[in-house]
Amino acid sequence: MSILTVTDRNAESPASIPEARPAALRIGPIELDVPVVLAPMAGITNTAFRRLCREYGAGLYVSEMITSRALVERTPASLRLIQHHESETPRSIQLYGVDPKTVAEAVTFLVAEDRADHIDLNFGCPVPKVTRKGGGSALPWKLGLFREIVEGAVKAAGDIPLTVKMRKGIDAEHLTYLEAAKAAEGAGVASIALHARTAAEFYSGHADWSAIAKLKETIHSVPVLGNGDIWSAEDALRMVAETGCDGVVVGRGCLGRPWLFGDLAAAFQGGRLKAEPTLGEVATAFQRHAELLVEFFDDEGRACRDIRKHVAWYFKGYSVGGELRAALARSSSLDEIAELLAQLDPAQPYPGAEAEGQRGRAGTPKVPTLPYGWLDSRELEGAQRSELTEGEGDTSGG
Repeated sequence: MSILTVTDRNAESPASIPEARPAALRIGPIELDVPVVLAPMAGITNTAFRRLCREYGAGLYVSEMITSRALVERTPASLRLIQHHESETPRSIQLYGVDPKTVAEAVTFLVAEDRADHIDLNFGCPVPKVTRKGGGSALPWKLGLFREIVEGAVKAAGDIPLTVKMRKGIDAEHLTYLEAAKAAEGAGVASIALHARTAAEFYSGHADWSAIAKLKETIHSVPVLGNGDIWSAEDALRMVAETGCDGVVVGRGCLGRPWLFGDLAAAFQGGRLKAEPTLGEVATAFQRHAELLVEFFDDEGRACRDIRKHVAWYFKGYSVGGELRAALARSSSLDEIAELLAQLDPAQPYPGAEAEGQRGRAGTPKVPTLPYGWLDSRELEGAQRSELTEGEGDTSGG
């Protein structure tokens, strides 16, 4: 990937850039020079996007969430999602599941087939199609089930580090993260990541970084990673300074901005360089992303349909006409994309704040969709366990 236009932030006021920088992050036997993890995002963090982000920076790049049952059943879609390019190391896969036996079988498959160097379990997804089956951010409420899943997965993983990612809880009245984190620590996980929102908050408002600090005060034997509202390298350093967390997990902040991982690498290694790409450099990244998607899907038409959702994120803040944006969002071939991008002014400078800040879905707080009677007890009751296994039909949970 070509070198981006960057600015040296050493000229900025030192007070504006936090100095806290954790040491290299160790997750089991995996040591990362930069304590940064790409958050799994459904339909986003496939091989193509992971490779693109890796070309700009450093860290651990996790697959999109894959349903355990689909993997156990060896569905073609799930097998595609666990594929890694030869340049991807360590190989990191996130699983979603609600049944301890199925999750353990999925982990066993990944280990036996040598498909992963790191496995993460998702207990943070707030999407209704996941929580209505008791999965994602709903599951830790059933603490016994949570413990059973994690203990079984850790055992199945053997020497492969297994980690968990979770939210604060279902809502402000049903917080689960401290109890769940203690259970996960006791089960032998290699790290714990917290998105500092509840399921009810979805992606709205502001992440509660104080919860990350509280988790760090509670968990001592494994790294604690913070997630939520990291839109810049400065945000990441500030989170570490304010919470004491051992590393950061970055999700929506990198949508249309894979070079953010370069900023993060520089910041955590003591540098103060910030990518400020020209429109031409953004276009180059967009084209590269599309080409990598073609390689991933082995289908140019499907890849070009998939890249459409990235148009608004890449060109946020830049002067790109509505007709051209719309045309890119309808493009169906790499040649067509190249022709459209050629109409842009490659020298158009970085627009500053207009290209930064929040991106991706935010929404508004909402009442989580849960199985009937889910909140009545912390343990599974009646037919709830059998109903749970029906919630693993999709390939990707989020």
